[in-house]
Amino acid sequence: MSGGVAAPLIVTLLLDEAAQERFDRLRAAHFPPARNHLAAHVTLFHALPGELLAEVRDALRAAADRPAFPVTVTGVRFLGRGVALDLTAPELTALRASVAAVFAPHLTAQDRQWSRPHVTVQNKVEPTVARALHADLSAAFVAETVTARGLGLWHYRGGPWDPDAEFPFR
Repeated sequence: MSGGVAAPLIVTLLLDEAAQERFDRLRAAHFPPARNHLAAHVTLFHALPGELLAEVRDALRAAADRPAFPVTVTGVRFLGRGVALDLTAPELTALRASVAAVFAPHLTAQDRQWSRPHVTVQNKVEPTVARALHADLSAAFVAETVTARGLGLWHYRGGPWDPDAEFPFR
């Protein structure tokens, strides 16, 4: 806590080890090193209230009481100053909506408008650099299926995220 306000909470989707390693390698190769403080990740919520830590843990524990499920990597998205890999899974959309409903009064504008899950592999670069990577990755892109294995909870305290807990799917 800083000044009586708990750090915001970030919720991520955890992917199978092979996918995580592959996405981490892409991110390490293309994200500006001075800004790359995190592993590759799929953010489900950017800023749930830290004051609700116990409630968030309970909601994630309940949401994780389900089997692992497939997630399809569907394409390469140009972000203007970066590149992301788009993901799709009906189970992910439903899971995220159920958690969002619990915290609806507390969602930030960014978290209310979430709709396109993705893994950012490059960000904060010149548009020409991003365009070149987008072209390269798009040319070689083949859709694939990875496995969602659980949910991750993190504290955001202004720098790299501090891990709190993992909630594995059964």
